[in-house]
Amino acid sequence: MSQPPRTSTRPGRRPDGDPAAARDRTPPVYSLFKRLLVGRPLSSAEQEHQRLPKTIALSTFSSDPISSTAYATEEILFVIAAAAGSSLALGLSKLVPMSLAVVILLTIVVTSYRQTVFAYPHGGGSYVVSRENLGTYPSLVAGASLLVDYILTVAVSISAGVAAIISLNQDLVDQRVPVCLGFILLLMLMNLRGLKESGRLFAAPTYVYIMSLAGLVGYGLARSFFGDMDPVPFDPEKFEGVRQAGGELGLFLILRGFSSGAVALTGIEAISDGVPAFRKPESKNAAITMTAMATILGTLFVGVSVLANRLEPYPSTEETVISQMGRAVFGDGLIYVILQFATAGILILAANTAYADFPRLSSIISRDGFLPRQLATRGDRLVFSNGILFLSAASAGLIVAFGGITNALIPLYAVGVFTSFTLSQAGMVRHHQREREEGWRRKAIINGVGACATFIVLMIVAVTKFAVGAWLPIVVIPAIIAFFKFVKRHYAEIGAALAVPKDWRPPRMNHTVVVLVGNVHRGVLQALAYAKSLAPNRLFAVSVVSEVEEQERLERQWEEYGIDVALEFVYSPYRELTRPVLKFLDGIEDRWENDVITVLIPEFVVTRWWEQLFHNQSALLLKGRLLFRRGTVVISVPYHVERDRGSKT
Repeated sequence: MSQPPRTSTRPGRRPDGDPAAARDRTPPVYSLFKRLLVGRPLSSAEQEHQRLPKTIALSTFSSDPISSTAYATEEILFVIAAAAGSSLALGLSKLVPMSLAVVILLTIVVTSYRQTVFAYPHGGGSYVVSRENLGTYPSLVAGASLLVDYILTVAVSISAGVAAIISLNQDLVDQRVPVCLGFILLLMLMNLRGLKESGRLFAAPTYVYIMSLAGLVGYGLARSFFGDMDPVPFDPEKFEGVRQAGGELGLFLILRGFSSGAVALTGIEAISDGVPAFRKPESKNAAITMTAMATILGTLFVGVSVLANRLEPYPSTEETVISQMGRAVFGDGLIYVILQFATAGILILAANTAYADFPRLSSIISRDGFLPRQLATRGDRLVFSNGILFLSAASAGLIVAFGGITNALIPLYAVGVFTSFTLSQAGMVRHHQREREEGWRRKAIINGVGACATFIVLMIVAVTKFAVGAWLPIVVIPAIIAFFKFVKRHYAEIGAALAVPKDWRPPRMNHTVVVLVGNVHRGVLQALAYAKSLAPNRLFAVSVVSEVEEQERLERQWEEYGIDVALEFVYSPYRELTRPVLKFLDGIEDRWENDVITVLIPEFVVTRWWEQLFHNQSALLLKGRLLFRRGTVVISVPYHVERDRGSKT
């Protein structure tokens, strides 16, 4: 004979079939909303499955440098082809040699960073290399430079992408900032869902851009060399509007143009920062991805420059160089539209490189004690959620502050990038000298040449662009380093204060419990019962009243329920709660030494989350104030209100 199902009769438990029990297990609305936005939580055991294959890693970590092919050539032209007194043809003749010089620099830097990913497979890039080989302060300079670089990457990339969209639809001009913030929100949410998921989503636009630009370069050069394609029609009025004041195309402007093209190297370090995100073998896959990224970047950058030399586009604030050449090669048809949307897409997605690396780098700096420890904590989806949120907030602040036009920040961008490049490669020279692994002399020479080259570029950027914004690192990076030191000092002081000497013992304490009473209800009676269970040395029930009638009402209730704890009153003529309670606690503290005061605050919990807004606000403020009172423990004693759902009252 079958037995009926057993139900629990333990106090505080409900049978499984009880609707109230089912309601208790229902996730809160905010939890459901969070799951909808970022997905289900991932356990730590699933971290291995979140690693990236090379195809997704290429789009995740390389979208920033690859996106520079959309504007690096134009940045050079804005300087060398727009110099007052020089002809457009003279400027264009310098374009290809400058592009080749940038590609040579790219080759040196990538070769150096390939060594870094093998030497430091746990990630961290310039910061870790500098910390291990050059010391604390150089590592802090590298870390500050990279964090600034990643914040600017988001702000500059988003604003540039939105500018490309606005060029197709001028109706969005007045909505520039809201559109930029909308894209930041989108990137933030997708990255909160996990690195692998965001990488999959953003891989397609990256590869569409690569194919579109490769088609433009290949088909354009074929038509230019073997066909009858005419150069871009020249508009003197549009060109005149961007002429630079200040002389002929001399050495200074040539160097300035080279430094403008060198922004193509921004984001190269991302792969060395994110080595642990790759599938095993991590270092090998990271090195392969870095080589693929450099090949794509270098080929497209030189190809665009050669095509520009053939088609003779001109820098203009009204239409980009890529757009001019796209019209000349493809016309105004569908392929041109795809190219423009792909360009806008890659510029926006370039920010995803920062989202992949900023949280990881900030977590490493945080574990070293130079940033708040919250940045080292992984969220539900195994990503550093706090770093993602901070990056979004910081870049959104820049967008708002500069109205979505962040070109003035690009000089700071370049200075930070080449500072970290130089420190990383100098650190690798010291690494090879110390480790003396096989072929260390050859590797040290490569890194030494790279350090010298990037330092020279850093000086060029600092000198030629000092007046247009390169002075900002003098203020920003030292300020961040000062913040690093402040955080480190704070944690050191807290650690010293919490340290336990061998002969230290906690003093014997008196225990006083104070139960706050507003009205007599079930929650208060439960709190009094809990207070007695603590077996304190002294027990007080205290009520703050502002009128005699209120005191008399509570006294009658106290006698009616036969409560055996003496009720004391604190008079508050101005209806304050916090200050009278603090004054009462001060009086207790003056009467007994070595006293720990536990304040019990009865709170009732309603069944619907939004109903909580109608209750316990005074208690919340009081708890916040008592938190900072020495020798005081605050305990909330919740009483869960059960109501008849069918009741209309």
